Amino acid sequence: MGAKRVETGRGRRTGLVKQKRPMTGFMLGMATVVVIGAVAIATLVTKKGRQPLTEIDMVGQPSQARGYVFGDTAAPVQIIEFADFECPACGQFAMLTEPDVRSRLVQTKQAYVRFFDYPLPMHRNTWDASHAAACADEQGKFWQMHDTLFANQDRWNGEATSKPKSLFMSYARELGLNEGQFEKCWDDRKYQSRIASNRAEAERRRVTQTPSFIIGNKLIAGALGYDEIKKLVADAAAAQPATSSATPAGPRPLIAPGKRQ
Repeated sequence: MGAKRVETGRGRRTGLVKQKRPMTGFMLGMATVVVIGAVAIATLVTKKGRQPLTEIDMVGQPSQARGYVFGDTAAPVQIIEFADFECPACGQFAMLTEPDVRSRLVQTKQAYVRFFDYPLPMHRNTWDASHAAACADEQGKFWQMHDTLFANQDRWNGEATSKPKSLFMSYARELGLNEGQFEKCWDDRKYQSRIASNRAEAERRRVTQTPSFIIGNKLIAGALGYDEIKKLVADAAAAQPATSSATPAGPRPLIAPGKRQ
């Protein structure tokens, strides 16, 4: 009886081994289906990922970047700023430090500002904001929109809303813009290439964070205080070669294509 129980036990184990073979094939088949499904999903995600507006920003050309100017370009020093409209540090600089820069350095013609928007990929509404600013510039009110966007950053940013257009339209109304013209410009993404080129210029200059500044021959990453900017402007002005009074200096060129500062 003991022998029979042993044989019976072996027989059961043998039977179990035979049953595993079709299960192994089944599991392999299921694994294949899962892999194929995952590849298909990844392909769909990739295809969908190519659709958003931010995927075509690489068409920008640094040589076409012009930025937006505040002040007299005959001033001896240019302050170049690279900023993202949705960047909190950029907003803080715009609200706390930039008013002093404008009143104490720009209006006294010691320097002028050239702003390049540098929309970063982690900010969902920053391209929309750049379009709002560009469309306001079309009607001569870039800087008014610039200030309004930064002052209201917590209302239209990607954390607050996924549909910022109505807010931008309200800002256009408050600034006295032609709303129909502004809306068509914004809907058409009329200045996509301009924004893309400003962004490409930031990348050419190897800007790694916003805000960043170029003053004279120095690239400074991170927000600056007024005193720091004042010193950098003074240093840049002192480093310039003296010009003949018979040949007054004209506006400084924006960019030397192919060269880095």
